[in-house]
Amino acid sequence: MYEVVWPKSPLGAQARRPATRLGDLNGKRIAFAWDYLFRGEELFPVLADELRRRYEGVDIVNYDVFGNLHGPEEHELVRGLPAALAMHRIDGVVSGNGC
Repeated sequence: MYEVVWPKSPLGAQARRPATRLGDLNGKRIAFAWDYLFRGEELFPVLADELRRRYEGVDIVNYDVFGNLHGPEEHELVRGLPAALAMHRIDGVVSGNGC
């Protein structure tokens, strides 16, 4: 006799409603968040230049303000990210995660 079990694990995280999209980026403060794993030091400056070209008054808060979101302080930094975003009055985030 064999016992049968469901091979799929229960969901570890519950689905959430996505944040409301920004109408546009004119005059907004955009944060860059990065895990320091793949070419962000090359890609974020290009993205920042393009955002500034396209959107009047967009303000970029660079990834170094928020720290390495993959390093030895990862859990502490990620846990504190909502407060850090609020403190810097961030309207939107570009998150770069490499592998």
